[in-house]
Amino acid sequence: MSDIVQADSLITLHYRVATTDGAELVGTYGSTPATLQLGNGELAPPLEQCIIGKRTGEHHEFTLEAERAFGAHNPQLMQRIPRAQIPASISPAEPELHGAIEFSAPSGQKFTGVVRDLNEESIVIDFNHPLAGKAVRFEVDIVGIL
Repeated sequence: MSDIVQADSLITLHYRVATTDGAELVGTYGSTPATLQLGNGELAPPLEQCIIGKRTGEHHEFTLEAERAFGAHNPQLMQRIPRAQIPASISPAEPELHGAIEFSAPSGQKFTGVVRDLNEESIVIDFNHPLAGKAVRFEVDIVGIL
């Protein structure tokens, strides 16, 4: 068993993802540490890359620019949809400004977007990752490698 994080390690860690101005987005400090399998999509790949090669017991802080973190905001992933074309199966049935809305593809795959604008005729859905175009700060304490 190694004390160095590998690309496929099962690890226990405390972490925090925050905006560069310090607003915490998600984290485990102050609660139970997370146990995650690297390489399975449980942690965003750019964050995984930060901790590969790090040792158990270490504390690290990383600042990831927008392009390295969750990518640039892509205007092509903003879709104006006429209300008449919105499927009855979407959730929630009545979208709210800045709320999440979920669509199902014919394959059954789910797509979630954020409502950026709405009026009586249409809604604008942003299918970018919520952190696209934003730099983030990633803080981590590697508790153990299982």
